[in-house]
Amino acid sequence: MNPVFGTAVQNDYLALVRRMVAARRGRLEALRTREDAERYIQQVRTAISRLFPLPLEKTPLNACETGRIDLGNIVLHKVIYHSRPGYPVTAHLYLPKTAKKVPAVLFLCGHSANGKAAELYQICARGLALKGYAVLSVDPVGQGERLQFGDVSGFQGGSCEEHNILGRQLLLVGENMSAWRAWDAIRGLDYLLSRPEVDGTRIGMTGTSGGGTMTTFVNALEDRVTMAAPSCYITTWLHNLENELPTDLEQMPPGALAAGLDMGDFLIARAPRPLAILGQDNDFFDPRGMIETYEEVRRVYRLLGAEPAVRLVIGTGDHGYSHSNRETMYGFFNEMANHSAPSVEPENIGVSPEPEIWCAPGGQVRNLPDNCYARDFIAAKAERLIAARKKHSPQELTVIMRRLLQLDDPFIPHYRVLRIRRDDSGIYSRFGLETGEEGRLMCVLKLKSPRQDFYHLPKSGKIILYIPHLDAQEELDHMEFAGDAVVYGLDVRGVGECTPTGCDQPPERDFFHEYQFDYHYASWGLLCGKPYLGGKVKDILCAVKLLAQDGAAIALQARGQGAVPALIAALLSDQITSLHLMDAPDSWAAMACRPLPGAPLSVMIPQVLAETDLPELREALSEKLR
Repeated sequence: MNPVFGTAVQNDYLALVRRMVAARRGRLEALRTREDAERYIQQVRTAISRLFPLPLEKTPLNACETGRIDLGNIVLHKVIYHSRPGYPVTAHLYLPKTAKKVPAVLFLCGHSANGKAAELYQICARGLALKGYAVLSVDPVGQGERLQFGDVSGFQGGSCEEHNILGRQLLLVGENMSAWRAWDAIRGLDYLLSRPEVDGTRIGMTGTSGGGTMTTFVNALEDRVTMAAPSCYITTWLHNLENELPTDLEQMPPGALAAGLDMGDFLIARAPRPLAILGQDNDFFDPRGMIETYEEVRRVYRLLGAEPAVRLVIGTGDHGYSHSNRETMYGFFNEMANHSAPSVEPENIGVSPEPEIWCAPGGQVRNLPDNCYARDFIAAKAERLIAARKKHSPQELTVIMRRLLQLDDPFIPHYRVLRIRRDDSGIYSRFGLETGEEGRLMCVLKLKSPRQDFYHLPKSGKIILYIPHLDAQEELDHMEFAGDAVVYGLDVRGVGECTPTGCDQPPERDFFHEYQFDYHYASWGLLCGKPYLGGKVKDILCAVKLLAQDGAAIALQARGQGAVPALIAALLSDQITSLHLMDAPDSWAAMACRPLPGAPLSVMIPQVLAETDLPELREALSEKLR
C-alpha cells in the first residue's frame, strides 16, 4: 500500500464540516433578543432528543447494596442498579455520615480500565463527599466491573475498543453508543434521587474526558440537574477534525453536525442552568475550541440575562481533572447549591484498593446471576427487526439504499492523468477522479496492461472494474482475467492510494484497528449524516459513468470489504451488467449478532437492519451475480 492522496479524505470532510459550521454560526449570530435565544434553545433541545433514541419507559432499577465501607466522615456504599432489565450497573454511593437532605452530585467517569476505582475518580468523588455532598460514581460500560469482552476469544484492547465495537453493532439496529451511555447515567440519577438523604433541588453533575462527554450530553437531556461542570471534553468538533483527533463512538452522536449542532448546543440546551466549563491549556481537546464554545454559550446566557451563571476555567497542565480544576468545581457547586463548605480539597484523600471496593463478585458483573451483556440486547433487537422486516423489490431497495446512505447523485467526473506505474506484473496507467467536495480527487482508477502506456481512457466494448479489499494494484498483481476485456482497478476513498496518512494512534498503522484512521473517518461520516460507505459507493458509480459513456458493458468485481460498496453500486446502476464478489461479508446481521463484528465501521450503515440486509441485496441482483 502506497498512499499518494493520503490527505484526500481529511480535506474532503474539512470542506463539508466547515460549511456546516459556518451555517450554524450564522444562526447563532442572528440571535438578538431573549425570545430569539429561547426559540433557539427549544430548537436544539428538539434536535438533540432526536439523536438520542432512549428507551420509552424506565424499568425497575432493582437496586441493591452489596456492602459498605466506613471511611471516617463518609461511608462508601457498594451499589448495583439495572438501567435495563438484566443489565447491571456498578456504582459507588458516597454519603457523609451526617447526610440529611444534602446536595448531590452524579459523577461520571472518564476512560480508565478500572472505572470508578481509578485513583483520580475516587479522589474526585471523595473530595465532594467530604464537603457534604452525596455522590454517585458510576462505572461506564466496558470499564471497571462492567467489561463486556473479557470472555470473548480474539478480543484485544481496552475501554475505547469496547465502546467502538458496541457502538458499531448498535448502529446497525438503529441505536447508538451515545444514547446507551447517557441512559446508564440517567438511571443513575434516578437512583440518586431515590435516596432519602438527597435534596432533589440541588443536583450537580460532573466528570472529565469521557465523563465530561457524558456530563455534556446528559446535561442536554435532563431537566432534573441543577448545575453541571463538564471537564476536559468541550472544544468544537471542527477543532477535533482539524487536529485529526479520534474519539470514541459515544463521543460522536450520529447526525449531530447534520442536525446543525455542535458541542456548545448541548450546553445551550439547558440555559440558563449554572454551568462551569473546565479544561486544560495542554489538552488534546483543543482549548481554542473551548474558548470559542464558551463565547457562544455566554452570548445565549447574556440574552437570557444570566451571563454570570456560565463560567470558563482553563487550568495549566495536561488532559485530566487537575487539582486546581477540582477545587474550582467544589467552589462552583457550593455557590450554586448555597452549600457552606470550603472549596479547598482536603489533603491526603485516601483511596481504597480494588478488591476491597468491588460491588460484584470477583469485580465483574459477568459473575452476577442476572447479567446480560450489551451484545445480548443488540442481538435480540436485530432478531426482532429481521422478523418484522418485509421483503422488498429491487426498485424499493434502490430507494432505501439511497436514503440510508444519503447518496449524492453520481456524475461523469473530471479526471486527471497521473503518472504511469510499472511492476513485474505489468503497467498501470492511473487516473485521478474528482468525486469529492469542491472537485476534490477522492479515488484513483488504474488501467492494467501488460505492455502499453495509456494517457487516456481507451474505448472498449467490455470493461472489468475491480474494487479491492485494501489496494487495487497490489491485489490485481495476483489476479488473472480471461477474455478481451480491459481491466481497471479502483481505489475508492479510504483505501489504496487514497488511504489516509494521518490520524495515527498505535505505533503500527492498522486499517482494521478499532481506533485508527478508518474508524476515525467513518465516525465523521456518521456525525455529518453521510456514511463513509456512501462516499465509496459514489466513487464507484462515478467511475462507472465515466467508463460507460461510450457504451461499454461494465462487469464489476470486488473482494472483501470492497464487496459491500460494489454490491450497492450494482443495485443502483443499470450500467453495471454483472457482479462477481470474492470473500464478501455474509450479512450485517452477523456483524451485529456475533461477539466481534469482524468488519470495520466503514462498511456499516445506521438502522440498516430495520430495512434490509446483504442477502436481500444479493437476491435482488441474482441476474447480475456471477
